[in-house]
Amino acid sequence: MFPNRNSFYTYSGLTAALSAYPEFANTGSDTVKRQEAAAFLANVSHETGGLVHVVEQNTGNYPHYCDASQPYGCPAGQAAYYGRGPIQLSWNFNYKAAGDALGIDLLNNPYLVEQDAAVAWKTALWYWNTQTGPGTMTPHNAMVTGAGFGETIRSINGSLECNGGNPDQVQSRINSYQSFVQILGTTPGDNLSC
Repeated sequence: MFPNRNSFYTYSGLTAALSAYPEFANTGSDTVKRQEAAAFLANVSHETGGLVHVVEQNTGNYPHYCDASQPYGCPAGQAAYYGRGPIQLSWNFNYKAAGDALGIDLLNNPYLVEQDAAVAWKTALWYWNTQTGPGTMTPHNAMVTGAGFGETIRSINGSLECNGGNPDQVQSRINSYQSFVQILGTTPGDNLSC
């Protein structure tokens, strides 16, 4: 699935993280479970260049992810909340919320997401299962309710990619999803685009 995978992204890190969200790829029919796994893997693959990149590659973006209007500010530094991990978690408010949900102080130590594979996978599963992002539902709910793969894109990066924002990026995610669906032996379902 990931022939050029960075050794940071371990299978054991993923399986250690799964216990935090037991409903992930474990809700609905076998088809739905496989579709959700394929959708997650496709988005993760897109976000990380095939599980190659642990951190966001455009360092010029790093200082932009500090929302100073938050009452807790950016204690790890103005440029400390850049994208990390399988879903490329970014922004101080996401690090705070993910850390609070997982019982890990990611606001003060966001670097854990690039240093501990289980933490990285947990943040990805946290986002997938609990956050709507710019969408209207979590990616997990998009897949288990039949809203479709396109809604997972909307929840992860829809404000930049959907509704014609970046059709090439959307198509890249769809192509990856279709590939993972084949590997996992299921069908893609409806509503692939956003």
